Amino acid sequence: MNKDLFLKAAPILQEIQDNGFEAYYVGGAVRDYLMGRPIHDIDITTSASPDEIESIFAHTIPIGKEHGTINVVYNRENYEVTTFRAEGEYEDHRRPNEVIFVRDLYKDVERRDFTINAIAMDNQFNIKDYFNGYTDIQNKLIKTVGNPYERFDEDALRILRGLRFKSQLRFDIDCNTYNAMQEKIADTEYLSIERIIIELRKLLEGTDASVVYPLLNELQFFKYVPFFNSFDTEDIKINEPIKLEMLIAIMLFKQPSNISLSKLKISNDSKKEIQKYITILKKLPEIQTKKALKVFVYDYGISILSYILDMRDTLAANQIKLGHPLIFNIKTINDINQNLIIHQRSDMMVNGKDILESLNLKGGPWLKNVLREIECAIINQEIPNQKSEIINWVRTHVEI
Repeated sequence: MNKDLFLKAAPILQEIQDNGFEAYYVGGAVRDYLMGRPIHDIDITTSASPDEIESIFAHTIPIGKEHGTINVVYNRENYEVTTFRAEGEYEDHRRPNEVIFVRDLYKDVERRDFTINAIAMDNQFNIKDYFNGYTDIQNKLIKTVGNPYERFDEDALRILRGLRFKSQLRFDIDCNTYNAMQEKIADTEYLSIERIIIELRKLLEGTDASVVYPLLNELQFFKYVPFFNSFDTEDIKINEPIKLEMLIAIMLFKQPSNISLSKLKISNDSKKEIQKYITILKKLPEIQTKKALKVFVYDYGISILSYILDMRDTLAANQIKLGHPLIFNIKTINDINQNLIIHQRSDMMVNGKDILESLNLKGGPWLKNVLREIECAIINQEIPNQKSEIINWVRTHVEI
């Protein structure tokens, strides 16, 4: 089990305890530690109030003081320390209308979503497990803390989080918990699309995504999600972990639509990635020769084409053809990539200005086409990447 991050933060817990307060690690880091999984960050919970934490440590940042969270800077590392808290009534199945600071650890963990996330651990690695979360970890079971109908009524995102944990951890979902998911799924319409996208992305990239994606359809989850509710998501098959962008590309490829990606409120880079996947899926069946494949590898790069090949099972399940396997395969595209003469237009030994000067012509739309012809000729080794050779080739081979 990896204790490194806990040991690095142990002096913080010790300092809080030395000042007369309780302090524990809590949440996903404790769960992953008990499972022997990699740990990326830790959360600390304490009976000390935000003001008391600020008085204990010399360097703090009040990143979420009104919600009880203070960032403690220790050995140039940032640690989020949150006061034990209870919560008031929830509004719109999303957020509590007030946060109440308490001194009792039990009160803090009883408000959490699932038993596997409600385990606290001290700096001696002793656990406090009021809701049998460790037993549920051993039994590979996802179960809410307390009444699942109440937990999902408080925050409908917990439904998606539970499914995400199933996908990532390959756990089963407790029957009563799943029944509550079915009854409360309509409340997900109150969630912001940003929160949904964060969880959905993690879910789709989880090890068990192929099992959990059908559950989203069984629960009719997509019916309540902007953009997705415009598609027949049951027609989309998932055979392996998949990027959100690839899923959307497959949807748009199979079910063309003018609906705007802006409904998803994803980044411009994500939108460009989706469009690039769609373009590749459309063009791939047309790649019938190694010559055409060379230009294709040059245009799109080894990384994205390797990922397309990794997704071959899911693409095949969706009746999307990748072209002939003797032409489009990982060995061939790797060989092509390693032997490309140029990898981008700026690698060419001529530019637009060189062409205009050598031909004594004025610029125009024709120049873009000429530069593209030069690129393809260099890629396919029809001409060397030398200025004089390229200029001579343009004079004798290119119609302007």
